[in-house]
Amino acid sequence: MAKFLVLVIDSFGVGAMDDVAQKRPQDLGANTCGHILQAYPEVRLPTLERLGLINALGFKANIMQPCASAVFGTANLQHEGGDTFMGHQEIMGTQPQTPVCIPFSAVIGPVEAALQQAGYRVKRMGEGLQYLWVNDAVAVGDNIEADLGLVFNVTANLTLIPFSEVKKIGRVVREQVKVARVIAFGGLIGDSQRIHRAAETRLDKYIGINAPASGAYEHGFQVQHMGYGVNAAVQVPQQLHQVGISTVLIGKVADIVENPHGSSYQDLVDSQTILDITLSELQKPGASFICSNIQETDLAGHAQNTARYLDRLQLVDRNLEQILAHLAAEDCLIVTADHGNDPTIGHSKHTREKVPLLVYCQGAPAGDLGLRSTLSDIGATVCDFFHAPAPQNGRSFLPQLRPHRSTI
Repeated sequence: MAKFLVLVIDSFGVGAMDDVAQKRPQDLGANTCGHILQAYPEVRLPTLERLGLINALGFKANIMQPCASAVFGTANLQHEGGDTFMGHQEIMGTQPQTPVCIPFSAVIGPVEAALQQAGYRVKRMGEGLQYLWVNDAVAVGDNIEADLGLVFNVTANLTLIPFSEVKKIGRVVREQVKVARVIAFGGLIGDSQRIHRAAETRLDKYIGINAPASGAYEHGFQVQHMGYGVNAAVQVPQQLHQVGISTVLIGKVADIVENPHGSSYQDLVDSQTILDITLSELQKPGASFICSNIQETDLAGHAQNTARYLDRLQLVDRNLEQILAHLAAEDCLIVTADHGNDPTIGHSKHTREKVPLLVYCQGAPAGDLGLRSTLSDIGATVCDFFHAPAPQNGRSFLPQLRPHRSTI
């Protein structure tokens, strides 16, 4: 029984999308992969080279060469900006909707009324700009770490309220707003005054809780991301479940994609641990879809640390060699990304870049899969591979991998 593995190297873009001049001019010239390789002209990533990384990149950035036997392509982001959460939802077959960009202050009234209607005790906190304080345990306001106006945070003291209730509060907020994401999270903070002391404003327009300063990440951290327009019922895990195929999510993807019928390895960051679990799952009997996320590359991008980024790529490359050795004849592998995060571009945020599609399926004819219009083509291909109903979005490229299909 076949396995289909998608390995997402978080933020490993291969060049700015054509629309950045209009949509994200701060990302002009971004090329995460290209600039890292150019910084280390003698470095070779032999497994990624064999899979066609330089083919997908489109130019020789260092000593690495294109591979004549590679099956490769690239994919644009269909979602706005460059977001890990929406990138993975798109991979899973979600058709992105255009969110609004708006400060929490513009919707505080409707959100407050909806929470009160749902039976919660709600106070407004702050002078001038205000955030909401719910049931004496939960703050609702702007996310001040992400691109301003696109994400609202629901920050909770889990010593005073169960996370199940925090998620309910988050869903009430989600129903009232059209920003890209609502993040419900919390930790065992102890003194709720620490949350209030972490309240900060930005640009005299945004107010929210500084998440690291609140202490939410330190003990007992739990989180759920709620995206705009995301319908898990038409994503890959649910479509595969209909035909009896299990989904295994490993790393950050397990934290942000719903997988009620499969296995999810959550709250993992260490790349070697994630890759060890990936290899273990690959060797288990039976058919399954496995999706793993390597987050440490993205963290290196945020830190603008090119050396650390390269170190994590080298780790991935070594482990990919082992993964390829354990792929059965009927298995399929895709190595891809969810956006860019160029550590050399001059800012520490994600960059809107197309991503590589590096494919390994025994018997697949070498060649270029082209520039795909959406990451959802990956999810559509996974469903096609297992003869499952197609997800909401995307176009399968399985016919290009298996011109003469056989039963999986």
